[in-house]
Amino acid sequence: MTGYDAIVYDLDGTLVELDVDWNAVAVDVREVYRHANIEPPGDGLWGMLETAGDAGVAAEVESAIAAHEHDGARTSDRLAHADDLLERTVPAGVCSLNCERACRIALEEHALETAVDAVVGRDTVGTWKPDPEPLLATVERLDADPERALFVGDSARDRKTADRAGVAFEFVGDGPSGV
Repeated sequence: MTGYDAIVYDLDGTLVELDVDWNAVAVDVREVYRHANIEPPGDGLWGMLETAGDAGVAAEVESAIAAHEHDGARTSDRLAHADDLLERTVPAGVCSLNCERACRIALEEHALETAVDAVVGRDTVGTWKPDPEPLLATVERLDADPERALFVGDSARDRKTADRAGVAFEFVGDGPSGV
């Protein structure tokens, strides 16, 4: 990880493992749609999130997901790359598909908040990964150029985000865990 002016980490699956039952989150989000008398666009959590704005339930869906993420951040497990974060010699940030508050809770729980100079979550900017905007916003907050930054993540979605942003990418572990 030498030769970069900034390092950005994904959160869940990279620095920590959030204690979230994503199936339970999807059930709660489906309930938001049903309460609004709107047929959910399938059972997939991220599909329901993506269409929530058009359905008029964006705030409620975001709130339902964030509640699980906040709780899961409080009981998350610290992963090995958290030690790398503490040993870094360049500015570091977090760019996550999780909401910003959950990122901050997890960082606080694992005494990592002082090692992070910027946090961009799903709700920080107008788009989320794999759109490049969140990663580029994180790199900008670190006062670095995208071509001089590294993004460390655990998924194909993270790699796609980095490619779209023109940022170097490194997988944790054995590579992609999903999109």
